[in-house]
Amino acid sequence: MAKKATAKTTKVAPANAASELRGKTPDQLRDSLVALKKEAFNLRFQAATNQLENTARMRNVRRDVARILTVLNAKAAEAAN
Repeated sequence: MAKKATAKTTKVAPANAASELRGKTPDQLRDSLVALKKEAFNLRFQAATNQLENTARMRNVRRDVARILTVLNAKAAEAAN
């Protein structure tokens, strides 16, 4: 069976994701955060209207948001010292 290709499913392995995020600037991280929050909103809306096909994507987006926030907080703490 062939999987449907979606527009925004660029998923990297979690171990590589954190190290990849640490290489980005805070502005790039904030842009990614805004995009993920918009996607999370759209996914919640799809779930509420029973149009959501990939329920696991909600979990992945939520975890990606947490990863970005963790890296942003670490960078802020590092800059404060």
